[in-house]
Amino acid sequence: MLLEYFQMIDRVVSVDLSKGLLKAHSVVPAKSPVFEGHFPGMPLVPGVLLIETMAQASGMLVLAATNFASMPFLMSVDGAKMRTFVEPEAELDIEAELEHDGSGFAVTKARITIVGKKICDAQLKLRTMPFNEVPLADIVRKRAGEVGLFDAIAANG
Repeated sequence: MLLEYFQMIDRVVSVDLSKGLLKAHSVVPAKSPVFEGHFPGMPLVPGVLLIETMAQASGMLVLAATNFASMPFLMSVDGAKMRTFVEPEAELDIEAELEHDGSGFAVTKARITIVGKKICDAQLKLRTMPFNEVPLADIVRKRAGEVGLFDAIAANG
């Protein structure tokens, strides 16, 4: 996880397109400039970055489900619940489940757990735009490869 670069997903663990489910994993870094202000002497991952982590997992799921036809952008967050603090070096298990895809948007339910303990969850809505309208396809494909999304898709067969 590189907080200051908004690279929140370290690895896609699995993708099951028949169930519309993606699982990912990340380890919070021991040190980050983010912790200098949040909070001095008590470093915690900001809730907004946990939401971003769920959004990125949801985006990876949408990319896989649409065969990279469109770019997902976070549009809204509903019912977000932060249940506890997340400290440096925490190992996060992230899940995103596709509830709807079509008509230019997708809806997911996402959650983060640590060793099975609920940390946060929310319903996320993402606007999807064809890659010919946004010049991000190469960057997104590169990042998807780095975190193992293509391998996870292939393993699901």
